[in-house]
Amino acid sequence: MKDIISSSNVDQVFQRRRHQINAFEFNKEVANVFDDMVSRSVPFYDEIHRLITDYANYFTHHDKENLIYDLGCSTGTTIGILDHHMKRNQKRCRFVGIDNSRPMIDKASEKLNSTQVDNIKLMCAKIEQITLESNIDMLIMNYTLQFIDEINRLSILNNIYDSLRPGGVFILSEKINTNDSTFHQLMTDLYYDYKRRQGYSELEISQKREALENVLTPLTPNQQMNLLKKAGFKRVEQAFRWYNFTSYIALK
Repeated sequence: MKDIISSSNVDQVFQRRRHQINAFEFNKEVANVFDDMVSRSVPFYDEIHRLITDYANYFTHHDKENLIYDLGCSTGTTIGILDHHMKRNQKRCRFVGIDNSRPMIDKASEKLNSTQVDNIKLMCAKIEQITLESNIDMLIMNYTLQFIDEINRLSILNNIYDSLRPGGVFILSEKINTNDSTFHQLMTDLYYDYKRRQGYSELEISQKREALENVLTPLTPNQQMNLLKKAGFKRVEQAFRWYNFTSYIALK
């Protein structure tokens, strides 16, 4: 798993003081260091992938080719881990990875080719505008919905629900918000403590926070679960939470 996640480039995107902080975007500079950035910025990133492979054991089959989508696939880490896991368990899969960043798709193509992932289609497209196939067995959206305009989120979730097969599973991981200002500040402070432990400086933390303002818009767990239910999912549960990060599992 580490070989698939690892990157030779260390995240130094916000290490130098900037006179003007532009809105965060998944450009070539970020794509080149993304594996390091996400593994140091998202708590329990490895464990989330272990949870996903555990879910794959239950919601995929030996007697058919399984269709797995990753919306916001970034550099292809999740697909690479799942491909390795499924082959080890002698399950056949077809993967579709979609991301709206061309540099991310290029990195994913390079990584997945090097790890010999076959039967995969990578697309550079906006998730709001794509047409999903039908009868998807498993659909994953890791830390992606939070970057999409709130007014488009329900239609995306409707699209996901309609495209899953009956009994199919949707895994959603997100940064979250809280309505309580005291807890919000506490969670934020604890998260920045975590980032300091990962080697990020005060300058890096503050500049990235400013760059993400109005770009990343988290919801509260109640808001997110209600949105999933409104999209059609009757069975929704928080499967993992660490301070202001959580993962949901939703079944059709």
